[in-house]
Amino acid sequence: MGRGKLRIYLGAAPGVGKTYAMLSEAHRRIERGTDCVVAFVEHHNRPRTEVMLHGLEQIQRCEIEYRDTVFTEMDVDAVLERRPAVALVDELAHTNVPGSRNAKRWQDVEELLQAGIDVVSTVNIQHLESLGDVVESITGVRQRETVPDEVVRRADQIELVDMSPQALRRRMAHGNIYKPDKVDAALSNYFRPGNLTALRELALLWTADRVDEYLQEYRTEHRVSKIWGSRERIVVGLTGGSEGRTLIRRAARLAEKGAGGEVMAVYIARSDGLTSASPKELAVQRTLVEDLGGTFHHVIGDDVPSALLDFARGVNATQIVLGVSRRRTWQYVLGPGVSATVARESGPDLDVHIVTHEEAAKGRGLPVARGARLGRARIIWGWLVGVIGPVLLTLLLDGIAPDVGLANDMLLFLTLTVATALIGGLLPALASVAWGSLLLNYYFTPPLHKLTIADPRNIVAIVIFIAVAISVASVVDLAARRTHQAARLRAESEILSFLAGNVLRGESSLDSLLEQVRETFNMESVALLERESDVEPWTCTGSVGTTRPLARPEDADVDMPVGDHMALALSGRVLPAEDRRVLAAFAAQAAVVLDRQRLLGEAEQARELAEGNRIRTALLAAVSHDLRTPLAGIKAAVSSLRSDDVEWSEADRAELLQGIEEGADRLDHLVGNLLDMSRLQTGTVTPLIRQVDLDEVVPMALLGVPEDCVVLDIPEVLPMVAVDPGLLERTVANIVENAVKYAPDGEAVVVSASAIADRVEVRVTDRGPGVPDQAKDRIFAPFQRYGDAPRGAGVGLGLAVARGFAEAIGGTLTAEDTPGGGMTMVLTLPAAVGRTQARPDLSAKATS
Repeated sequence: MGRGKLRIYLGAAPGVGKTYAMLSEAHRRIERGTDCVVAFVEHHNRPRTEVMLHGLEQIQRCEIEYRDTVFTEMDVDAVLERRPAVALVDELAHTNVPGSRNAKRWQDVEELLQAGIDVVSTVNIQHLESLGDVVESITGVRQRETVPDEVVRRADQIELVDMSPQALRRRMAHGNIYKPDKVDAALSNYFRPGNLTALRELALLWTADRVDEYLQEYRTEHRVSKIWGSRERIVVGLTGGSEGRTLIRRAARLAEKGAGGEVMAVYIARSDGLTSASPKELAVQRTLVEDLGGTFHHVIGDDVPSALLDFARGVNATQIVLGVSRRRTWQYVLGPGVSATVARESGPDLDVHIVTHEEAAKGRGLPVARGARLGRARIIWGWLVGVIGPVLLTLLLDGIAPDVGLANDMLLFLTLTVATALIGGLLPALASVAWGSLLLNYYFTPPLHKLTIADPRNIVAIVIFIAVAISVASVVDLAARRTHQAARLRAESEILSFLAGNVLRGESSLDSLLEQVRETFNMESVALLERESDVEPWTCTGSVGTTRPLARPEDADVDMPVGDHMALALSGRVLPAEDRRVLAAFAAQAAVVLDRQRLLGEAEQARELAEGNRIRTALLAAVSHDLRTPLAGIKAAVSSLRSDDVEWSEADRAELLQGIEEGADRLDHLVGNLLDMSRLQTGTVTPLIRQVDLDEVVPMALLGVPEDCVVLDIPEVLPMVAVDPGLLERTVANIVENAVKYAPDGEAVVVSASAIADRVEVRVTDRGPGVPDQAKDRIFAPFQRYGDAPRGAGVGLGLAVARGFAEAIGGTLTAEDTPGGGMTMVLTLPAAVGRTQARPDLSAKATS
């Protein structure tokens, strides 16, 4: 039996219509005769969604009792026994009640798919595991229920259910998503236009990437090499020169003109020796393209035009951006150049943009780093000119201008030898000298067509020709070598200068430095190995590349020792000896970066120790004053009661006993906060998360304050929260006590709660003096009192402990201004999504 197919309706936020679309699809399939059942659908009391369930067969849910509460979940066994063709399963990211068959609902779906049952499901973009941090930064809420991205990516079909933020907010305002009493809170929190717009963009981009994956898979399976312009992808060809910045910005402007445009900058390096570009300039261009939202790629290829076109076709690019050639006019005799070659060979499906820039026609001027070696193409051309050139020149002089004279013939052959030296170096030039002298002797020196010379003066002329030709070729070749050596030294100096700047600024991390080594020398992988002593095994402290890190320097193609117990190991090819000097500088820099990272780690430990010392100092200050104050009151009252000199009345005695009790309570509260902060500092707070109702916990937290100081507004219809009840009680108690402390006389503190999507907010509102924005974060620091709070008001740990406990149970605690004056503490708690407490007037099926 084959595996079932999975179809997922993906939405940007709750209420966009995923469940409605899924149920509509079910009705369409039933009309076509497909056996379709509802395995689990949550309508959340939305009338229009609930109506769509009519006429659909629903599988009875299983009931699970957990902590004296009955919950309902999808009955996987019942679905497998029923074996429908298609099963509808809502809320793919849902976490099942403990005691269920599987921990997550997507695991239930996997069982159905393995059994050959097609599944249609729903999920919101915020529940994808890889987007948790992004969604939290947007909404301020960490999603507790997530589904692995791979589960969704494996779906056979993904359909985006899209809706504009304005339309979704109108749907919310009309009461189509939440009940009227929750609409205002939802619109002012999770369903703000900015939040919805950002979530919608995430959903659109994620879906577009998945569609692109489908397209790439299809092209690979069907071996489609022709470019399909389904999405604008712009490849920027970089040479390492300063004009690359102009090209990148131009490509970014082109990408902005089309929706979803993508910019990919690529630098193609030759495989012989150091790369021919400035590493500093390439680093600047990498940063620029990444800042503009593009990607940087480093490719190795001796034939630059072919490598560039292969890369562009491999990523299904639609456009290539290149700069006007830097060559001078005379250099075009060596070939048409990269830009012209790419434009000629790109074909009709790939547009090529040639962009002008300030460096056009100014000469390459780039640091050539291949030593004194010429490229293969130039050497081949040199031999062709040196061997075939004299033959063609002989045919030309013998057939067209036979009477120009021996002296002129020698000058023309000498010119050809100089050209050969310029193009191919010394050896082709020497071959041109030898071959040219033979041709001069045979065709132009009497007696003709014989390898003999009758006139001694002609012998002298031929000898002088050979000597001058060899001398000129040697000088030309030596000048070319000196030019290449100077260029190489320039390249090395730029690299060393770049490394020195990084040392001074401390900018490079170890991974980025190793990646720079790999790109500079065109290696497959680079690793920094270290060991404690000569007998200890090597350990890898950092590595980059496409292959596994090497275990020993001896296994590397190139290894560079750094001291006695450290080595830089490179895999890919053997480097020429002249490149090892630069490699040694990289190795020394890697050792410096590693030492810096370790020093930073030690500095962080020292900072933590200093912070601990600061806490201890503050604790001693608190003990020396704030704890002694209630102790002094207790001791004075006890001493007065024990005194035999005074006869205390019953009223006086009761007052002294009351003072002792109040001082003990205050002392207990202070010591409790100190112990709580100690637990938070040492990380020993272990919350026991379970599902509770707020109206069970919050009233218990208010026992320590007078009844007439607090107004409680906790709706009974709120969902349960997944928290540690004890820690939640302590958190609320500290927040309320702080609010009561600063509230004006006669003004009660209001404690209210509301549900927003998958979270519950508890708001503690006072009408006190409030706190400026710049001080809102500081009030949560340990041993902090705001304003002119008296020393006897506490040690300044109440809010610090409250925030620590809130974060320990998966919530957040923030401060906001109260409209009209005062401050509101907002405690956000994770709701037990799909888990409201069962009520007598509702059946088990209706609870979630």
